[in-house]
Amino acid sequence: MSDASEPGRPSLPNRVTFVTRRTNSGRYRNYSRDDLDSELSSVDYANYLVHTPPTPDNQLMDPSISQKVEEQYVSNSMFTGGFNSATKAHLMDKVIDTETSHPQMAGAKGSSCAIPGCDAKVMSDGRGQDLLPCECDFKICRDCFVDAVKTNRGICPGCKEQYKNTDLTDQDDGQQRPEGGGGSSSVSKMERRLSLMKSTSKSVFMRSQTGDFDQNKWLFATNGTYGYGNAFWTKDGNFGSSSKDGGDGDGNGVGVEMQDFLNKPWRPLTRKLKIPAAIISPYRLLIFIRVVVLALFLTWRIKHQNQDAIWLWGMSVVCELWFAFSWLLDQLPKLCPINRATDLQVLKEKFETPSHDNPTGKSDLPGLDVFVSTADPEKEPPLVTANTILSILAAEYPVEKLSCYVSDDGGALLTFEAMAEAASFANIWVPFCRKHMIEPRNPESYFSLKRDPYRNKVKSDFVKDRRKVKREYDEFKVRINGLPDSIRRRSDAYHAREEIKAMKTQRQKSQNIDEELLKPVKIPKATWMADGTHWPGTWLTPGTDDHSKGDHAGIIQVMLKPPSDEPLHGVSEGFLDLTDVDIRLPLLVYVSREKRPGYDHNKKAGAMNALVRASAVMSNGAFILNLDCDHYIYNSEAMREGMCFMMDRGGDRLCYVQFPQRFEGIDPSDRYANHNTVFFDVNMRALDGLMGPVYVGTGCLFRRIALYGFSPPRFKEHSSSWFSCCFPRRKKKSHLPEENQALRMEEDDDDDDDEMSLKKMDLYLIPKKFGNSTLLMKSVPIAELQGRPLMDHTSIQNGRPPGLLTRPRMLLDASTVAEAIAVISCWYEDKTEWGTRIGWIYGSVTEDVVTGYRMHNRGWKSVYCVTKRDAFRGTAPINLTDRLHQVLRWATGSVEIFFSRNNALLASPKMKFLQRIAYLNVGIYPFTSIFLIVYCFLPALSLFSGQFIVQTLNVTFLIYLLTISITLCLLALLEIKWSGISLEEWWRNEQFWLIGGTSAHLAAVLQGLLKVVAGVEISFTLTSKSGGDDVDDEFADLYMVKWTSLMIPPITIMMVNLIAIAVGFSRTIYAVIPQWSKLIGGVFFSFWVLAHLYPFAKGLMGRRGRTPTIVYVWSGLVAITISLLWVAVNPPAGTTDIGGSFSFP
Repeated sequence: MSDASEPGRPSLPNRVTFVTRRTNSGRYRNYSRDDLDSELSSVDYANYLVHTPPTPDNQLMDPSISQKVEEQYVSNSMFTGGFNSATKAHLMDKVIDTETSHPQMAGAKGSSCAIPGCDAKVMSDGRGQDLLPCECDFKICRDCFVDAVKTNRGICPGCKEQYKNTDLTDQDDGQQRPEGGGGSSSVSKMERRLSLMKSTSKSVFMRSQTGDFDQNKWLFATNGTYGYGNAFWTKDGNFGSSSKDGGDGDGNGVGVEMQDFLNKPWRPLTRKLKIPAAIISPYRLLIFIRVVVLALFLTWRIKHQNQDAIWLWGMSVVCELWFAFSWLLDQLPKLCPINRATDLQVLKEKFETPSHDNPTGKSDLPGLDVFVSTADPEKEPPLVTANTILSILAAEYPVEKLSCYVSDDGGALLTFEAMAEAASFANIWVPFCRKHMIEPRNPESYFSLKRDPYRNKVKSDFVKDRRKVKREYDEFKVRINGLPDSIRRRSDAYHAREEIKAMKTQRQKSQNIDEELLKPVKIPKATWMADGTHWPGTWLTPGTDDHSKGDHAGIIQVMLKPPSDEPLHGVSEGFLDLTDVDIRLPLLVYVSREKRPGYDHNKKAGAMNALVRASAVMSNGAFILNLDCDHYIYNSEAMREGMCFMMDRGGDRLCYVQFPQRFEGIDPSDRYANHNTVFFDVNMRALDGLMGPVYVGTGCLFRRIALYGFSPPRFKEHSSSWFSCCFPRRKKKSHLPEENQALRMEEDDDDDDDEMSLKKMDLYLIPKKFGNSTLLMKSVPIAELQGRPLMDHTSIQNGRPPGLLTRPRMLLDASTVAEAIAVISCWYEDKTEWGTRIGWIYGSVTEDVVTGYRMHNRGWKSVYCVTKRDAFRGTAPINLTDRLHQVLRWATGSVEIFFSRNNALLASPKMKFLQRIAYLNVGIYPFTSIFLIVYCFLPALSLFSGQFIVQTLNVTFLIYLLTISITLCLLALLEIKWSGISLEEWWRNEQFWLIGGTSAHLAAVLQGLLKVVAGVEISFTLTSKSGGDDVDDEFADLYMVKWTSLMIPPITIMMVNLIAIAVGFSRTIYAVIPQWSKLIGGVFFSFWVLAHLYPFAKGLMGRRGRTPTIVYVWSGLVAITISLLWVAVNPPAGTTDIGGSFSFP
């Protein structure tokens, strides 16, 4: 974190200070972070410690106790801090009640140092085995070993013999340290980790054929040096590991010229699969025909008025005009659908196969940070989140490049300990998955598979291993389910102990006072962690200051520390035979951002931005994959498939790769269209042929630099009108609003004044944009460089040399984690552009759509990746009420978008016209509900009045109606053909379109108008993911009837239409001159409405065999209908005609 005294930077509310550090003489000195950064290259680097101020729940440790090594200290410490509070590192003896053995796990058990007065853990290798430097096997920790070597002339404290080997790096063979990590190096740690690209005088000449700055040539001309996670260029200008002696891996010897790898045949990682012309050509032709027919029909309708019922005609024409407009907005972006395919074999050959540029075959793929967000353990069960974490840790991606961050926005100890249990169980689950190639790698889904689990398994010990792991998983589930009671019992026990202590203290202080006069001691009922200290997050007892859901400190706990750079194979002894199986686990970090009263925390968007900043400081992966807590990785190679697009030619212009959402636990008939296949398989594939699909909130692989608000390296301006091809627009400077301006990554000759280059950015403007963290700001160009495609062909623009990312990354230290605590503080975003132009965008319930829109508006493209095996799977609400509330939330966000500056009508010229139409439809579709409700009442009004929307059912009207219906059906069949969905799925979508349109969409429009006009804020609660009352029925939620006001409009429509059909029949039957044409027209449209509302009516009836309250409602409706029929059959007295004088009462 930057120093507050640095000129041009505002002062911070708090300063993170590392107070003491032990020297060789045993004394302690004061050290700040800047002092540490300048001296971290010394051998004493491992000996500094973080001073934790004494608090009631955290007393100072004995200063005579030696500290653990830096990495062990970070992984075994919980870091907390925030606004007006010091950053504290709380050393935890254990994270959970059960014992942990994995060496990467926080609180892992190990042997204690045998030096008197020191209870630190001895040094260990990557497998957790003790490293004993002396042949006498005297157990000694790393700090005491350093003291023995320096101050005791290298004599072992146990046997009093001289150490034969005093090189600490040789002893710790399990922890691979990067080059330059120790010794007396002239390059400081900060320079090694976060070296910035230096502009040189040669940059003027480093232009590509297009005139743009050519970063590739600049690299070769300037021998650019990069630190954190990247290769160091050799002094003689060569790269790679070739040497005169055949290659010794040190980079000395014969170099590689640029032409050596640019003149290779290009092998693409992805390819487009165009829709066959026999399908797409008739599809486009039918769209054109239907547009023409609709225009002719509406013209005919306007000219031929129904003078007998002009009000009925007017209402119907207005609705039909809007429906035609809405259909056009939905249909135009579907003109260019495409499919895509990836080649994982080529990806492996380019990035993970030994070659001239990468002799060792280490992975050259960029870093990937996975975000998992959760907020409430009661509505989002910790077991579900834990299974998602396990599927991520077991994914097929280089372990050293993968990091997982869990955002707990509720700050609950239950979520924290559930994640710790998941990290402990991963020690068994992940190697098991790698050994036997398990799919899916979510244990709950895997053990619940109904297919044969032994299919295609050839290893003889699979059955035994599966049985063992299944037993361990069952015990794991029991522990997770028992955590609430365990935490409550533990907290009660510690609270009782504290009360007893307080009473004893009170009695000692008041010995002369009668015990009856003593006031009872009141101690706040805290929530206690497994190590016997207070939980810094939300306590179980509500209303406690500094420990409630909206008021608690920021928390970061490294559950699994970063793995070693080299593969670490298991052994044959133990729980499983893990010979030749890599047992390393990815980095796993628990994050709970700080929350304080008076701050707008911006819900999920704010939590995601906090993760972006924390991950940039800790791991800085060039790409970010965000998942909801109930969406797990179903295809272990999904990340690789997404990376194929990012690393392919032109991939540097992609802001994100969106995967389709697939769901489990949906009823077989998909009554409420939960699968949403029409959107994910039709609309999204069609958008992929334009600038790319919209961002839908989960299952999305982001380019980090695009989230930072930068423009793509290359983009094209598009016209905003139909007449661009005939009347080209004169190029002029654009004056865009502030939120549409972008930061340019490269200098360009024709930069607009409104756009800013990273190299032109004034240092005084950096805090305004990114905040006052120097570490965060310096990570930006590194993330940009790591995210570039490989420069292995002349057609690659803006690439990076092969082998650049094969070097190990630096280990985490306490100062880095303390910096991460600072960037997740509640005050950090004040007076910055986080949420307005950087990161997830604030101000809308559907922050995902707005965030994707902003990227497309800057010229970025996105890609839709449909894998053969589903990439991710999640859950969806199958209960009618929950489903309506979900749709209400989406529709409300769309209304907010329409009334905001994110309206597609205000899009920049960088967005294609059809893409703009698609985003315009996103904001307009809820307004269709107004016209839809009116149109659903029109058949009933027609039957009640005896009139129809047209004067008579003539041939012209019927031909138009038939043509429009046939073209709609043919378009649906062709969409089914090129998208792969079924006819039933298409029909379910049509049904729920009307159900949602007459209920949730109308409420969304009203709520949106209230927010715009009256400023009334809209609050939504999380959809509960728990099951129904019947634990034996998988679909118990489907039959639960939970009343909501959203049901009133559809129920009213059904009631009115049923009564109208009865009245219409009775009127026509007993009329002197029956008008059957008007009856048929009205009844036809009434049945059309009722057919679409059938799933809604079925949901109201609840489970078969039960009698819910709604049955009595339906009984009343039937009684009313029979009464009306009786009035029609038995006219009032004095009426001689059978039905001629009938009039609706």
